[in-house]
Amino acid sequence: MAGFDKEIYFDIVRHDLFSGSMSQQQVVGQNFILREWRKRYGLEGDHRKLSYMLATTFKETGRAMWPVVEYGSQTYLTSKEYWPYIGRGFVQLTWEENYRNMSPIVEEDLVEFPDLALSPDIAAIVMFTGMFEGTFTGKKLDDYFSDTVDDPVNARQIINGLDCATEIAGYHAHFLRAITEATGD
Repeated sequence: MAGFDKEIYFDIVRHDLFSGSMSQQQVVGQNFILREWRKRYGLEGDHRKLSYMLATTFKETGRAMWPVVEYGSQTYLTSKEYWPYIGRGFVQLTWEENYRNMSPIVEEDLVEFPDLALSPDIAAIVMFTGMFEGTFTGKKLDDYFSDTVDDPVNARQIINGLDCATEIAGYHAHFLRAITEATGD
């Protein structure tokens, strides 16, 4: 991102959210998300939305910041009603219909090859599309972040009701500070 000081950004998130140390994979995963933001919005756009996506990824991946498979044993996962379309990615894409809907967007057959949702470039596109367009739950980022609304707690409804909403709003504040300082806004 032009005008985005990654050193400042990573210093802040490393300190505030990762106890002073991040793996290379955590850095690379965040770079995939930052790159997708840059491709779509440059430095424009509401940084609260980007920080909320990063905060959601932080929670949904168990701090890995890398696309993961839904938590659970193989026996547990295969017993899921939506098997084999279990959660995958930065925000846990689930259900065959959602894999089908995302396939033309990512230009891959996610129904036939659901593990492709674990590719970080595909996972980023899925997250951006779902969170901006409301394809996961009908709720979208614009519902919670606009000129008149700033609601990182209820924004959790974009992904999963209000599960862990306050916790994720706290992560959002840290990511937003890092983005704000990195862009000089």
